[in-house]
Amino acid sequence: MSHVTSADGTTIGYDRLSDDGPALLLVGGGLDDGAENVPLGEWLASTFSVVNYRRRGRGDSGDTAPYTVEREIEDLAAVIEAVGGRAHVFAASSGGALALEAAAAGLPIDRIATHEVSYLLGDEMVAGWQTYVDDLTVALDAGDPDQALRLFMKLAGSSEQDIAGAEAAPVWPALVALAPTLRYDAACVGEGPPPADRLAKVTQPVLLSTGATLDPHSAGLPFDFFGAAADAAAAYLPNAHHLTIEVAGHVADPQVLGPFLSRFYTE
Repeated sequence: MSHVTSADGTTIGYDRLSDDGPALLLVGGGLDDGAENVPLGEWLASTFSVVNYRRRGRGDSGDTAPYTVEREIEDLAAVIEAVGGRAHVFAASSGGALALEAAAAGLPIDRIATHEVSYLLGDEMVAGWQTYVDDLTVALDAGDPDQALRLFMKLAGSSEQDIAGAEAAPVWPALVALAPTLRYDAACVGEGPPPADRLAKVTQPVLLSTGATLDPHSAGLPFDFFGAAADAAAAYLPNAHHLTIEVAGHVADPQVLGPFLSRFYTE
């Protein structure tokens, strides 16, 4: 494990999965301590110099208060500087919103790929998002990360049965430990819909991938939730393409997504 110090003094942990080829930085989404992108990174490691980092508050990375999206952008900038000064980026879910904010802020990012970036569309979905953010704040301020996690799972389309099953599973304590960072993901997504003014500043090529079907654990979401979000974001991005692939779940199979990413980053 390597570490870099962000502008506010926060220590950010990262791993180099390979050293040959153009730098490619992996950005995790909600409730990810950096492990989720490792299989994809390993698949891409034969072609790219892959760097997987832990966002603040996760794993061995620090968590200096107060949190702002700008601080997370500074974290990304510090890692990019440490690995050569420029990089392609792959970002999953809410991490995609962070990556696009970083590009809009002018970070030295080349090509950007996001998978199932979690913007929200329509009055009903946006109202539900705003309620979630309010309830999440109440739960975390009250020191109840279990409730924060339940709220997130409900927002993500999990059934009450799925949530109860997760609570009984061995992984629940590890997810609860990450629950405070749900506030950070919410801040990256912002008001809910794609931020038109900031996305218009992202002139790099952007690939927005989504699965052809929803993750079974997100059955409560509209069937086109991620696809519609990608289309809406692409409408504001000057140089973007929406790719639909056959994947089973919100975390894409590297064997399926990897070849598309490899071609995109080397075009």
